[in-house]
Amino acid sequence: IFSNSHFHSISTNQSPPQSFCFFDSALFLSLLQFEEDYYSKKLVYQAENFIILRYNHKMRSRSMMLQLLVGVLACLGAVMVVDAEDPYRYFTWVVTYGTISPLGTPQQGILINGQLPGPRLDIVTNDNVIINVINKIDQPFLLTWNGIKNRKSSWQDGTLGTNCPIPPGRNFTYHVQVKDQIGTFMYFPSLQMHKASGGFGGINMYTRPKIPLPFAQPADDFHLLIGDWYKAGHKALQSTLDSGRKLAFPDGLLINGVQRGIKFTGDPGKTYMIRLSNVGLSTSINFRIQGHKMKLVEMGGSHTIQQTYDSLDVHVGQSLSVLVTLNQPAKDYFIVASTRFTSPVLTSTGYLTYSNSRVRASGSMPVGPSASDVPWSMNQARSFRCNMTASAARPNPQGTYHYGSEKIVTTYRLSNSEAKINGKLRYAINGMSYVNPDTPLKLADWFNIPGVFDLKSYNKKTAATPAKLGTPVVANLLHDFVEIIFSNRENTIQSWYLAGNDFWIVGFGPLKWTAAQRKNYNAVDAPKGYTIQVYPKSWTAILVSLDNKGMWDLRSQIWPRRYLGQEMYVKVWNDEKSLYTEYNPPKNALLCGKARGQHV
Repeated sequence: IFSNSHFHSISTNQSPPQSFCFFDSALFLSLLQFEEDYYSKKLVYQAENFIILRYNHKMRSRSMMLQLLVGVLACLGAVMVVDAEDPYRYFTWVVTYGTISPLGTPQQGILINGQLPGPRLDIVTNDNVIINVINKIDQPFLLTWNGIKNRKSSWQDGTLGTNCPIPPGRNFTYHVQVKDQIGTFMYFPSLQMHKASGGFGGINMYTRPKIPLPFAQPADDFHLLIGDWYKAGHKALQSTLDSGRKLAFPDGLLINGVQRGIKFTGDPGKTYMIRLSNVGLSTSINFRIQGHKMKLVEMGGSHTIQQTYDSLDVHVGQSLSVLVTLNQPAKDYFIVASTRFTSPVLTSTGYLTYSNSRVRASGSMPVGPSASDVPWSMNQARSFRCNMTASAARPNPQGTYHYGSEKIVTTYRLSNSEAKINGKLRYAINGMSYVNPDTPLKLADWFNIPGVFDLKSYNKKTAATPAKLGTPVVANLLHDFVEIIFSNRENTIQSWYLAGNDFWIVGFGPLKWTAAQRKNYNAVDAPKGYTIQVYPKSWTAILVSLDNKGMWDLRSQIWPRRYLGQEMYVKVWNDEKSLYTEYNPPKNALLCGKARGQHV
């Protein structure tokens, strides 16, 4: 047991106590955080989601180990009697078409319970979220939970690699446990080009009351879902891509489904949390508030060093949280979102209004960085740091785990490219353009169905080669510590997402990555994320501990690129079939393709 004034310290020269128990629940939970890598010869014993014991030295005897284990299990039983089961929250969401006019022209949108954006999920760490999704549009449908890890349950991830789609007129009930996470997230449709017509919403995940925040409790919070938008519907956009053509430039930029006039009201002197999510298809945005500073406090589900910014870049698929204090003269102030790295520049505007305001917003709109200024954005991204002393979802500090000292097991170098295959536009990773099989990869893997995917199909070479169609999947052992280098040789910004995991963002750089760049990595306090940008003609490096067993999507967040093949999957596995590491398929799992007729 770890040496601490609250714990009984044990060395290899001591006999274990006959029994012991922890009465400080916060410190007990802190101990439970320390899950280590079995493959680095550190023993881990798990009781469902709890780490029971970590003991780095070899036990003197089997008897000693059993005595310790029995003692801790007794304490676990006592703790579990006191703590009630994590709360359940139930929702029913009906997905329909409806007429909307976000850019002044009536068009068909995808609504959830008649809303765009859809209902906001306000949940607390470890909640069990039960969502019955009823599909009343004329196409198969799925929702995915951007940034939610779905620990031990890739069955709930909501992509074609893990789930059969919900047919028209049918329903599927998701069971998403938001285990060990806090922060700002979002959900959106994952099939075809549905995301272009709506179906998205915000997820606010709050810290449990027993976990201290590294800032004073905000008076309230507002979630802004910002994204580019087309007047054409998802079917027309998909038809364009299917014909082998690129999409035209977007027609506008929306904040919470509105191009102009969105308003948020607060009281003078109070501090509010503003949650920013880029829910668009392809365009990075910059966000700012007239006359007000923004203090970044969270990104990627972890607390950051609190630095202030006049404006912030948010790339496709990313979410972050800022604090804004209403400390200016009482009036209305402009809020502005604008596209980055585009010509022309699209903007969407709204208002931050003081509750006692009698004066309309006036003066110049706040100006962001030059639309083409890549170094500005890269330098801002490099300024983000993890708050190593703050607690996030658990009581122990975020800096407890020293990722910089871990040994890298595997390095993946992934290069995106535009290609022509069979005369049509496609996008690829290392020359492989992903095609979804009729059977979800996870179902094929679970039921040992042959002919769905081949682990040898992944192309390790990043050099330019003629692209081809395939279903690339890579396999890693549970707890492997992996380095991923995203290499972007194109002139457009990229955005990448890894499902089921978060990662440390350790480096950005121009031109070509080399092994010599590792000495410049942030190995101490790198921010965490699940979506990361890669600047034009540049590279980005991440480190990830693959601690979540399952089949996980690694994809472009630039939706036309993802639709046309810039995607692959990561299989995280071990040879143990146990509920301690992965749940069984849910009893309500939809079965399709070669999995039809299987029993769950």
